[in-house]
Amino acid sequence: MKFAEIDVFGVYVAPIAPMMVAAWVILVLLRGAAIRAGFAFPVWHPALFTGAAYVIILSAEVILAAAR
Repeated sequence: MKFAEIDVFGVYVAPIAPMMVAAWVILVLLRGAAIRAGFAFPVWHPALFTGAAYVIILSAEVILAAAR
């Protein structure tokens, strides 16, 4: 698939920008669920874990978008 710019109210946006926002929203939801379930507390370095999870989610989105 060829990634092309997205027209948002007359402004051209790189296709990675909406994917980054979507990955952040998914991360916030997953992080909230992990905190409620008690899975977030035994993590050694929470900021490092959150950053790695964001990169994994964003990578999965890019791969899925490229496969279409």
